[in-house]
Amino acid sequence: MTTTPAGSSGTLITVAPTGAEHAKADVPQLPTTLEEVVDTARRCEAAGASMIHLHVRDAEHAPTLDGRRLRETVDAVREATDLVVQLSTGGSVHDPLEQRLTVLGAEPDSCSLTCGTTNFGDDVFLNPWPFMSELYLLAREREVVPEFELFDLGHVHALRRLLDTHGLPFGGRVHVDFVAGVPGGMPASPQALLAGVVMLPPEVTSWSATGIGRGHLPVMAAALSAGGHLRVGMEDNVVLSRGVPVRHNDELVARAAEVATLLQRPPLSTAEARMMLGVRDRRRR
Repeated sequence: MTTTPAGSSGTLITVAPTGAEHAKADVPQLPTTLEEVVDTARRCEAAGASMIHLHVRDAEHAPTLDGRRLRETVDAVREATDLVVQLSTGGSVHDPLEQRLTVLGAEPDSCSLTCGTTNFGDDVFLNPWPFMSELYLLAREREVVPEFELFDLGHVHALRRLLDTHGLPFGGRVHVDFVAGVPGGMPASPQALLAGVVMLPPEVTSWSATGIGRGHLPVMAAALSAGGHLRVGMEDNVVLSRGVPVRHNDELVARAAEVATLLQRPPLSTAEARMMLGVRDRRRR
């Protein structure tokens, strides 16, 4: 299993700037408008991110899967940056499955594909096998690279089933992201993360990790030490340190880049990230 492009020992840093959980009224600095998202993308690319994981909000700052807004956001970020643009197909935990499939119509470079249902706080994040399978095949048909999101160790086994059933995804690479610390999923601890890494199928070519809340830094350190990559951002963490709120997503990206560089695994360029993930170049340049 390889974790970086040939000849590289760098780190893919993905920024997840918004998510679907935090309310703008509670976190005013959360980027929810198109202008705020584009500005965030620019600043995070400059700080060391090479991929952006997007959830989109409507005019009232509520999560939406409106096709026009999704397309507008993808196009605007693609025009303003060289970031790999990834759309969430999770949306909000309340979005119907059939609407979540329509996300691919916005032609992102990548999409999330969560490998199983999980408790999500007081809610349930529904990802039954038929939905996972349909999304996998649709992503391959649309030439979109999936990122397999693993919230629990059972999801690793479900990834094995997807690969056995359908073969490799578009691009021929298999990139996964461990999401650790969601109430109901795997804990945000180095022990849980490394247990998942040991279980990964041999087809996996790269993996990253996300630590929710206070697990942010331990998961970051463990992932970098084990050859993995990082996802950071206000979707997962709105506190920079005890009592200090995150003012902008680029603070989290800059810290991740600093730690990765200190460990002699500096941030990958967007070109290196595209090579590692096997994404199709949709930039109009």
